[in-house]
Amino acid sequence: MAFVRVEQRNGRLASAVKVEFVKGRDGEVAKGTVTVISNTRRGSGDDRAEEATAIQWTLWGKQAENAAEYLGKGSRVNVVGRVRNNNYDKDGSTVYGFQFTCEELDYLDSKAESDARRERQDGSDDDAPKAAPQRPEKGAPRGHPNRNAGQGRGASAPEAN
Repeated sequence: MAFVRVEQRNGRLASAVKVEFVKGRDGEVAKGTVTVISNTRRGSGDDRAEEATAIQWTLWGKQAENAAEYLGKGSRVNVVGRVRNNNYDKDGSTVYGFQFTCEELDYLDSKAESDARRERQDGSDDDAPKAAPQRPEKGAPRGHPNRNAGQGRGASAPEAN
């Protein structure tokens, strides 16, 4: 099946990464969703206008877990991935949609910017649940998170069926 490569450059997260664990071929796997917004300026002079593009991306596995741990609302990122048709029939008519799957995720914030944002967010919502996922006890993969994941590209997404 063919796919289209999509790049979203210099975007900001509209909210924290939401992670859930779903059943995969080899047990539980993390599935994360995040909305990234990019602004583009078009035209010149008096005709200059700004246009915002928001895309909801799906992240998988370690990439989703690391994004939930290291990114928060307002984080700057570059996203590269693929888009697929997500069409289905409902009540006799076809509903058209797209599914965006992240393959590469570049973290653009410096450590200082990331730490400052995390402190602001932690201070403003002490009672709110954190975005980091709670891993199920049984059947969960073991290992230590990659502490350097915020310095470059994330893990690759699993191949779609």
